[in-house]
Order: sequence, then C-alpha cells, then structure tokens
Amino acid sequence: MDQLKKTPLVNSYAKYGGKVIDFAGWELPVQFEGIIPEHEAVRNAAGLFDVSHMGEVDVTGKDAFAFVQNLVTNDAAALVNSQAMYCLMCYPDGGTVDDLLVYKYNENHYLLVINAGNIDKDFEWMNENKGSFDVSLENISGKVAQLALQGPKAEEILQKLTKTDLSKIKFFHFEDGVDILGVKCLVSRTGYTGEDGFEIYTDNVGVVKLWDEILEAGKADGLKPIGLGARDTLRFEAALPLYGNELSKDISPLEAGVGFAVKLDKANFIGKDALVKQKAEGLKRKTVGFEMKEKSIPRHGYEVYSGDKLIGVVTTGYASPTLKKNIGLALIDAAYSELGSEILIKVRNKFVPAEIIKKTFYKKNYSK
Repeated sequence: MDQLKKTPLVNSYAKYGGKVIDFAGWELPVQFEGIIPEHEAVRNAAGLFDVSHMGEVDVTGKDAFAFVQNLVTNDAAALVNSQAMYCLMCYPDGGTVDDLLVYKYNENHYLLVINAGNIDKDFEWMNENKGSFDVSLENISGKVAQLALQGPKAEEILQKLTKTDLSKIKFFHFEDGVDILGVKCLVSRTGYTGEDGFEIYTDNVGVVKLWDEILEAGKADGLKPIGLGARDTLRFEAALPLYGNELSKDISPLEAGVGFAVKLDKANFIGKDALVKQKAEGLKRKTVGFEMKEKSIPRHGYEVYSGDKLIGVVTTGYASPTLKKNIGLALIDAAYSELGSEILIKVRNKFVPAEIIKKTFYKKNYSK
C-alpha cells in the first residue's frame, strides 16, 4: 500500500484497531471494531470519521458567485454568508461530474468540498469552465484535513472542547475560526449519516491532536472511531447518494432522485438544457428503494427484473443494521417504479422477489 495516498492520520489507525483498504487510491480504514457496532454507535451515541481524503477547492475573485452559479445545479443566490448547500456539477448532456458541498464565505469567496476519487477530474473540469470569469481557483485538498463527528451526542461531546456555542451553528451552516483545544478550525453542520453532527476542517498537524482528544472526550458517551464500511451503511439508510453508485457520468441528478438540488428555473448552468429536456419528456429511469422478500442480500451491480425483462441495476444494497431488513436502491425503468410493485433481484443465478418501497429508509427521531 506504499503507493496509496495517505491522510495525516494514517499512523493513528492501528492504535484503535483500524483495518485499512485501498479506497479510491487512498489508504483508509474500512473498520475499527466492526461495521455493525460502529454503525450502531453513530445511530445511538456518536462516531468520529477521518474524512481528510475529501477534496477542497477555494474559489475567490469578483466573479466568484457568477462562476459557482454557472458551475452547479443548485441556486447559489439563495446562500447567505456562512451557509452551505448541497449541489451537483453536470456535463452538458446532464450526466453528473460530481456531487459537492458549496460553502459561502461571501460573494467573492466560496469553498467547494468534493469527493476524494474525483479531485483531479473535478479541478480540471472547473478550470475548463473558468471561461472569462474573473476568478481564482486553488486546489487546497493537500493542506486541509477533515474530521466528521456524527450522532445524537455529537454536539454534547464537541462542546466539551470549545468555548464556541455550537448550538448556534444551524443545519447547513458553518463557523470559521473555531478554537478547539487551541487548534483553529472551520466547523460546519451538514452530515452524511442521517444524524446530527459536525465537520471539522483544520490543518494536517492539528487534526492528529483533535482525533485523539475528541475520541478521549467522548469515550464515556459511547463515541467510537468509524471506518468506511459503516459510513456507507449509514449514508445508505438515509438514502444519501454515493458517487459511483447512485450518481455517475451516465446518471443524471434527476434520475438519481436528487432533483431538489437542481433548480431548472435559475439562469443558465452547465447541463441545464439537457436536464430541462429530460424532465419535460419524462424520466425514463428512476432510482427506487426496495425491500427483499427473502433472506438474500442485494449488492451493487445486481440486475433487476420484472418477470423475465431486465429493467435496471442495484446501485447499493445491504442488510440494514438499523432496520434489520435486506434493502437496496436501484436505478430502473421508470415504467416499473410504482410503490408496492414487485421486482426480482438476480442474486447469483437465483431471482429473488422484492417490493418497491420509499427510499428514505431511516430518519432520526430527534431535532437539532
């Protein structure tokens, strides 16, 4: 694994029993104690994730807003300072370049947080579409480390380590310059698990201190380090898309079911014409949730049938640790997407019945 990219915390994994794998060219922990106990820790208490592999691009200049507005599907004009927004970047044909978070400092300064496996591709795409915008783009991914503290006890745990009143950071907002144990951080409240929680952005030195100190501060509250395995089961239960599964260059945001982040009534953005046409003509494919009627577990890539007709493919599937059911997401022919419809999942050489259900499998039962 010597050739893999590493986060500043690579030497900290073993201390907590981390089992590392190659993830999108990065050496990252797939699990520590185990996927199920880690998943349950986030649902019931809190979990700490090393997400330093995520990419960050700084956008500055007098045309920063105009550049971002043209680049993404959502309406950046709706952002106020210190607010974040879920967005997508699309190709002219409507396929997805990536999904991302846009953080607005002010009209002349935005931070774009992108997926680790897409950093080089995304930054190249941004530069290709810089055009005549008076804007400076800087890929600061190598300078920025990131932790995610997620779960119902996240605020309680992190509040022990900072004088900043974390209750004042609203959902999808952030505060820069937060002092956590003497380490300056940008702290946001978005999340990728379906739970409350925070993202903590800092430098490559400070993150090592914070990793150990946060885990120590939350030990009595049930806080655990969390690997990629539970990160995927958690986001899946909350029906949050993963690039490469629910989204890709061949899958539009509308087909993926994230049309709420596509504002077709705003001024032009890359891919708008194709998405307007797609919606006007009616979606030919839709992403649906489904529940298996037998014990088989669906997996990414399994074929989906209606009778003997191939109608789509499973994008994500698991034995849900929270719901104790075998469930999945699938991209299928829209004609077969009605709730309650029976479909068949081809598990190896067997066709296993499943029922189409609402795809938001899990919602937290508390408010923050």
